Amino acid sequence: MRLARLFDRRDPRNGGARLTHVAVAAIAIALTAAAARADTLEQVRARGVLVWGADAQGGAPFEYPDPEDPARLIGFEVELADALAAQLGVSARMQQGAWDKLLELLARGDFDVALSGIEATPDKQSVCLLSQPYYVSPERLTVRRGDANAPRTLAALRGRRAGTLPGSAAERILRAAGAEVATYEGGQDDVYRDLRLGRTDAVLLDETITAYFGAVDPALEVLPESFGVVRYAIAIRRGDADLQGSVDTALGALARSGQLRAIYERWGIWNAETAALLGDDDPVPRGPALAWDAWRAQVGFQPPFWVRATTQYPKFTRIFAAAAGLTVVVSALAMALAVALGALLAGARAFAPRPLAALAVGYVELFRGTPLLVQLIVIYFGLPELGVTLSPFVAGVLALGLNYAATESENYRAGLASVPASQLDAARVLGLARAQALRFVVLPQAVRISLPPMTNDFIALLKDSSLISVVTLTELTKTYSMLANATHDHLGLGAVVAAWYLVVGLPFVFLARRLERRLGEGHRGVAR
Repeated sequence: MRLARLFDRRDPRNGGARLTHVAVAAIAIALTAAAARADTLEQVRARGVLVWGADAQGGAPFEYPDPEDPARLIGFEVELADALAAQLGVSARMQQGAWDKLLELLARGDFDVALSGIEATPDKQSVCLLSQPYYVSPERLTVRRGDANAPRTLAALRGRRAGTLPGSAAERILRAAGAEVATYEGGQDDVYRDLRLGRTDAVLLDETITAYFGAVDPALEVLPESFGVVRYAIAIRRGDADLQGSVDTALGALARSGQLRAIYERWGIWNAETAALLGDDDPVPRGPALAWDAWRAQVGFQPPFWVRATTQYPKFTRIFAAAAGLTVVVSALAMALAVALGALLAGARAFAPRPLAALAVGYVELFRGTPLLVQLIVIYFGLPELGVTLSPFVAGVLALGLNYAATESENYRAGLASVPASQLDAARVLGLARAQALRFVVLPQAVRISLPPMTNDFIALLKDSSLISVVTLTELTKTYSMLANATHDHLGLGAVVAAWYLVVGLPFVFLARRLERRLGEGHRGVAR
């Protein structure tokens, strides 16, 4: 049919997978081959829910928190997922995932399909199945309005700094044109903000995004020319051909019934390219873009901070509280693991035979000398290759705990080393056994010395817990990023999330100081 024929055509401007795509391909293929899965379509129908993966941090119009009700996701792909699930006779549930990790999460089995502006390109076909395209978007170039030196052609972009999203067709077009490419992980709003501030000379992105972030800004100008096209498709795990066929059938039914057109018109993204894709002879929208109008009303004008603080921010309390609760639980469990394992490592280095001490040293240097993010990715995405598949929560706690255990080990070792050896000898002379001398003489002093850096490590761990968003957990920082991109309010919400981190961190600081005072009774130092 027409959708399939269009999908098979390759735009040379979108070709040429980068090395990162090859790496993703290798990981995803390995994960898919690691375990045989039951038929996903049967699982979806049995549970009555189609779980679809997406990244709500990107913002409008795909999927994003409703500024009026942040606990509710809205967007044209949210409506598309609901309509698709209805065609399959089930309901839809969105699962958050980092956009550049969606295909790896899909291969791992975290959701049934991925639906988040995924471009139908050959490199993605190599790691997953793709549905027939459901939308076509031209690539639009945005420049500063009134800038006489603004690049207005691909040739003019050579050597100029241009912004876009990582891993996108727009990035490949810019690199092929010789531009200095700046990519943004934080979200679509950040790309256009840097253009407005003069940090970049142009932005190349899908018209879908440009309509919501570039065309609405009076300081920016969107050029009418198309610099390429991208087709969005739904990603499905390799081997799930039955689900792919059902998804294609459902998309065809939605196109024939006019439901897809209605969704796109409501969000103000109906265009001639998509009309041709769906076999519709009328490229002109028939109805008002109600969702687009609502979005402009919600984020187009930002009232003063004190007004937002009293009227808008209270609406975010529940979602921030839930994210803060997850952050605290993950951090507390990870710290408990770090303390226990760190104590064992410190004890092994101080008192164990040389081979065990050497293993402890190797552990500390390995985990202290490699990035936490790498360790998290290996645990979550790499271990399934060995047949060990952990839940996102367990993987997050384990990665943070194993990493911080190395730091805690060094804190405790320093505390033990600070106690003079003569005190241990004196305790033995007084008749205490070695274990008793360590328990009653050495350890209390070592703990008192180790407590301040341990407290500092916990605060650092609280902040490092933001990395668990890579494994689909939505903690405080991820929640802030999603809401800030949805509302165009980075500064005010930044102050709010900073206050939340203080609220969850300060009680532990006060508890640690109380323990310091209790353990330090009788010890007077220069600083208190």
